[in-house]
Amino acid sequence: MNRLLICTLFFLFRNLNPTLSLSPDGLSVLSLKSAVDQPAGHDSPFADWNENGTTPCRWSGISCMNITGFPDPRVVGISVSGKNLRGYIPSELGTLIYLRRLNLHNNNFYGSIPDQLFNATSLHSLFLYGNNLSGSLPPLICNLPRLQNLDLSNNSLSGSLPENLKNCKQLQRLILAQNKFSGEIPGGIWPELNNLVQLDLSSNELNGSIPSTIGELNSLSTTLNLSFNHFSGKLPKTLGDLPVTVSFDLRNNNLSGEIPETGSFANQGPTAFLNNPLLCGFPLQKPCKNSDIIPSSGTQNSGPDLSETRKKGLSSGLIVLISAADAIGVALLGMVIVYIYWKTNDSSNSCSCTGKSKFGGRNDDKRRICALCSSCACINGIRNEDSEFEDHEKGETSRKGEGELVAIDKGFSFELDELLRASAYVLGKSGLGIVYKVVLGNGVPVAVRRLGEGGSDQQRYKEFAAEVQAIGKVKHPNVVKLRAYYWAPDEKLLISDFISNGNLATAMKGRNGQPSANLTWSIRLKIAKGSARGLAYLHECSPRKFVHGDVKPSNILLDDEFQPYISDFGLNKLITITGSDPSSSGGFIGGLPYKSIQSERNDNYRAPEARVTSGRPNQKWDVYSFGVVLLELLTGKSPEISPTTSTSMEIPDLVRWVRKGFEEENPLSDMVDPMLLQEVHAKKEVLAVFYVALACTEADPEIRPRMKTVSENLDRIGT
Repeated sequence: MNRLLICTLFFLFRNLNPTLSLSPDGLSVLSLKSAVDQPAGHDSPFADWNENGTTPCRWSGISCMNITGFPDPRVVGISVSGKNLRGYIPSELGTLIYLRRLNLHNNNFYGSIPDQLFNATSLHSLFLYGNNLSGSLPPLICNLPRLQNLDLSNNSLSGSLPENLKNCKQLQRLILAQNKFSGEIPGGIWPELNNLVQLDLSSNELNGSIPSTIGELNSLSTTLNLSFNHFSGKLPKTLGDLPVTVSFDLRNNNLSGEIPETGSFANQGPTAFLNNPLLCGFPLQKPCKNSDIIPSSGTQNSGPDLSETRKKGLSSGLIVLISAADAIGVALLGMVIVYIYWKTNDSSNSCSCTGKSKFGGRNDDKRRICALCSSCACINGIRNEDSEFEDHEKGETSRKGEGELVAIDKGFSFELDELLRASAYVLGKSGLGIVYKVVLGNGVPVAVRRLGEGGSDQQRYKEFAAEVQAIGKVKHPNVVKLRAYYWAPDEKLLISDFISNGNLATAMKGRNGQPSANLTWSIRLKIAKGSARGLAYLHECSPRKFVHGDVKPSNILLDDEFQPYISDFGLNKLITITGSDPSSSGGFIGGLPYKSIQSERNDNYRAPEARVTSGRPNQKWDVYSFGVVLLELLTGKSPEISPTTSTSMEIPDLVRWVRKGFEEENPLSDMVDPMLLQEVHAKKEVLAVFYVALACTEADPEIRPRMKTVSENLDRIGT
């Protein structure tokens, strides 16, 4: 009898449904598969969602993390986007209490957003845009205490915006565009959202006046988009109190009155206000009616009184004509002043926003003048100097044999023989070639990078010249300036400014493996801000909107004042074009002895997705790499060596170690470089930079901010 019972139990347990062995998180995740009408097959995003396993952590689109106190990893991310999935969002996802990121965008999910989803109180990023969701904005959405990114755009959500949005204290991005929200915007929401950097309510059915309290969003740094609604009334002057970096988009509303000319309003172009028939004033080409103009008490003696003029019978049309003539006169005068100003600067060994500079000017003078160059407006709006960079045949060229030396910058010229005779020594060698310091006859040092031999056919030359010319157009006080290049069948050289104080990698490692004593907190913050400005310029303002692709400390050069310069962008493409071997010996300066410098292991700075794909680098790769550099500046630790003293391999890199420290709420002193602990006043600033670095190193590239946003956030720290 006992034997029969044992056999029965054996067969019973052997044939139990194996899904019982799947973890609770796995069962919750499977609810998404069940809620979707998705055909089976290799094209299905759920092809490897195997309910017979024990964990969902190896399934496509699922990310997990070890949480203290739990034997198994917990689900922290779900990303199943752009798969044309049709179904509903299951309420069971709310049981994933450690879920941080839910990305279901660009599918065909329908129905309402379930209230139970907001039981997943660890959610900080919710991306549901590009679906067919309906219903109202869930009132429980701000029960998520860590919610930072909310993008529900391009759905069919309706109803009014709830007042309790003000409880989303940590919200950074609120994007509700292209829905059917209606009614007036509650004014009490905005003073409470102290972390909001982006607000997009465009393409809805919102009406009423724009709340003046939106002007209290001091953290706003990217866009304020209220376009394509039914807003009416005058523009609140308080919007001018928003940071000057904010771009307005108020098109296609029913706004009226004169556009204020104070604060941030003065930085907006006319497109920000188009298709508001009753709006007038600068920058629209529509002057306001004279009846709206009130003379100030301080202008009584500056001209005829307007009321007296009217009494004398001057017609309103003539008044408008006179006003227009005055405006044209002022504009012409302004253009003359601007022209004289730039001509003066261009002729005084400076580096104006045109990018025109003469080699050898003092760095501090150039930085003062070139501070304006950090804005895209300098490139796009003030002057167009592209004619300087047309085909190299129009530039200054020096030939020797079959070789050709081309000066990209008109203010920089020397003969090829001068370069050949110059004294030179090797600064270092990497996979991208040998770099020499060469002192020219006038005593000015330059950096010469030898790319190797490579091909010499005409097509390669044209591609190489075009790419170098594009790199040469990049002009920013935090980017190394390319001055000239040399092309010959057996030699390719790039000549750029020599930056005198080494690079950040050397400064961080020092002589004894510890950061240099000169790297105080103020210096590190200066390096972080300048480097971010340079990268943001490459991404947003440079002619090609360059991706660096290899951001690391050795590519951040420092001058004697610890001003940072981004270097070595665009090299990989040049080497690909030439088909050269940069490490090959020979050439007319390649035969000099050199000291090999071990560069950082690139994988330690590369984004997670960059390590598993052979695709082209993109800007979000750079953002991640820059985030690792920030963490290195903050902690003083190299990313390739686990900072933990444990023998366990549980924490293999710097990013995970820092994230774990914040999750476990470890003291800041346990993570920050001990050298910085002496500067007690910097604690809040250090913490703020940590948060920027953590945002940059998010595993999901869609969540990472743009470099422009990173730069703006860093610039606000310590000011």
